[in-house]
Parts: sequence; structure tokens; C-alpha cells
Amino acid sequence: MTIDEIRENIDRLDSELLRIFNERAALALKIGEIKKGLGLPVYDPAREKRIFSRMTVENPGPLDDEAIVRLFERVVDESRRLERIMTAGEH
Repeated sequence: MTIDEIRENIDRLDSELLRIFNERAALALKIGEIKKGLGLPVYDPAREKRIFSRMTVENPGPLDDEAIVRLFERVVDESRRLERIMTAGEH
């Protein structure tokens, strides 16, 4: 493969990641609505720990587990931020 072909594949994957991130965020907002209705807190450290653990168990590499956790920490942080905004009624 050429560099341009590899970059085209990366661009395609980036677009797919963008779609997936936004789909995940939409689901997080639905969870936020449910939590708000039930009076539950946005932050659920046990759930986050389970996410990170599952992702490291399923990680085939080449990214190491620490990199996977850092990536998912950002994804979860942004989901939590969206939930807080929604819970505050600012969206």
C-alpha cells in the first residue's frame, strides 16, 4: 500500500469513529435523562471502572492497555459532561 492509500483508510476510520462517538454520546444523553428522572448522580465510578476493565481485557493491541484507558477516559469524560449539561437543563 502507498502512503496515500493508508491515509485514505485512516480518513475512513476517522469518519467512522466520529459517527460512533456521536452515537455513543446520544446514548449517554438518554441515560442522563433516565438518571435525572430517577434522581441518580451523573458520576458512576463503578460503571467507569467496569468500562476500562472490559476494554483492557478486550484490547488486542497494538495500543497498550494504558493508552486504551486514557482514550476511554476522554470518551467517558465527554459523555459525563454532556449528561451534566443536560441535567442542568442547558442543552
